[in-house]
Amino acid sequence: MSVNQSNYLLEVPPGPLEIPSVQNLTPNRDASPVYFSLVIPTYNESKNVPNIVEKLSQLLDGSIPGNYELIVVDDNSPDRTWEVALSLTANYPQLRVMRREQERGLSTAVIRGWQAARGEVLGVIDADLQHPPETLLQLLAEIQRGADLAAASRHVAEGGVSDWSVIRRFLSRGAQTLGLIILPGVVGRVSDPMSGYFMVRRSCIAGKTMNPAGYKILIEVLGRGNIRWIGEVGYVFQERQEGESKVTGKQYIDYLRHLLRLRFARWPVGKFLRFGIVGFSGVFVNMAVLYVMRDIFKLELTRSLIVAAELAIISNFLWNDLWTFGEISKQQPGKRQRLKRLLKFNTICLMGLILNVLLVNLMYNFLGMNEYLANLIAIAAVTLWNFWINLKLSWRVTEVDR
Repeated sequence: MSVNQSNYLLEVPPGPLEIPSVQNLTPNRDASPVYFSLVIPTYNESKNVPNIVEKLSQLLDGSIPGNYELIVVDDNSPDRTWEVALSLTANYPQLRVMRREQERGLSTAVIRGWQAARGEVLGVIDADLQHPPETLLQLLAEIQRGADLAAASRHVAEGGVSDWSVIRRFLSRGAQTLGLIILPGVVGRVSDPMSGYFMVRRSCIAGKTMNPAGYKILIEVLGRGNIRWIGEVGYVFQERQEGESKVTGKQYIDYLRHLLRLRFARWPVGKFLRFGIVGFSGVFVNMAVLYVMRDIFKLELTRSLIVAAELAIISNFLWNDLWTFGEISKQQPGKRQRLKRLLKFNTICLMGLILNVLLVNLMYNFLGMNEYLANLIAIAAVTLWNFWINLKLSWRVTEVDR
C-alpha cells in the first residue's frame, strides 16, 4: 500500500454505535466537513465496486462537485474488495475506504461509516447496482426541499421490481406486513420499510445509540431518530449483475429480532410495572369488598360481585392516576378531566373483562387447554390490553387547561 493510498483508509470507530453531531466530529487529517456522505457497505463486491464508484462520482460531480464523499465499508472480504476500492482513490479523490476485521453485518457497517463520515446528510446504497445510482439525485432533491429523510421505494409511482419470483414477492410483502403488526408507528411511516437505499440528515440521528439486528437499517433509523418530514422516490429494484445474493433465511430471523427489539425499546416498561402492581392491589380490594358484601351485609352474590369489581376498578384508577400516569394527570387537572379518565378506564376494564371471558372459553372449549392455565394466559393478555389502551386513550395529553 502506498503512502498516498493510506491517507484514504479510515480507521474503524470504536465504542457504541452512536452518530456524532457535526460539532463533535473527530478531526480527520485536516479534512473539512462536506454536505453529503454516502456509505457503500460491501462484502465480496470487488467486481462491482469500480462500476458503482464511477457512476456515483459522475452523478455527484455534476450535482454537488467537491461537496461529497463516498465511503466503502468492507467487512474484510475474501476477494479483497477493500483493496480494490483503495486502488480507485487515485482517480476518485472523494473516495474513502474502511476495512472492518473484527465486526460483520450490513447495518453496523453503515453506522460505522456514518460515524467516520463528515457529511451533514448521510446516505447508504448497495454496491451491487441493484439500487439505480440515478435515483440518488432525486433523493438529494427531497432533502434539499426540506425532508429529514428521503427513501427510495419500490412501492410508489415509478417503483417496482425487475424480475422477482412469486415467492420472493410474497416474502417481501409478508415481512412488511409483519412489521406493520409489530411496529406500526415506525414501519407504517414509509411505503417500503425494507429499503436499503435512503439518506437522512445527521442532526436527526446525532447522539442516538443505534442497536440494529440484520440488514434493515432504515427501520432502525426511523425507530430511534427524530424524523419528521419523510420524502419518497420511486425506483425499480434491479437484478444483480455480478457476485452472489446475500439474502438468506437467517436475515428474516434477524429482521424479526430487530422489530421486537425496537418494539420493546419503545415500550414504557416502568409504567407497565407500576400498572401491574396497582392491578395486583386491586385483587385484594375486590376480595375484601366481596367479603364485606357477602358475609357482613348478606347481599346476593351477583350484586356483591358487581360492587366489589367496581370499587376495585375505582381503587385501581385512583392509584394509576396518582402514581402510574401521574406526570400526565398533572397536565390535565380538574374534576371534569379526572371524571373523563375514570369513565374511559371503566369502559376499557369492562372490555378487558369481556375479552378475558372470550379468551378463556376459546382456549378451554376449543383448544382443550387446562382452565386454570387458560385463565392465567388470558389475565396476562388482558393486562397488556388494559395497559396499552389506557395509555393511548385514558392517559394521553389531549386537553390541557391553559
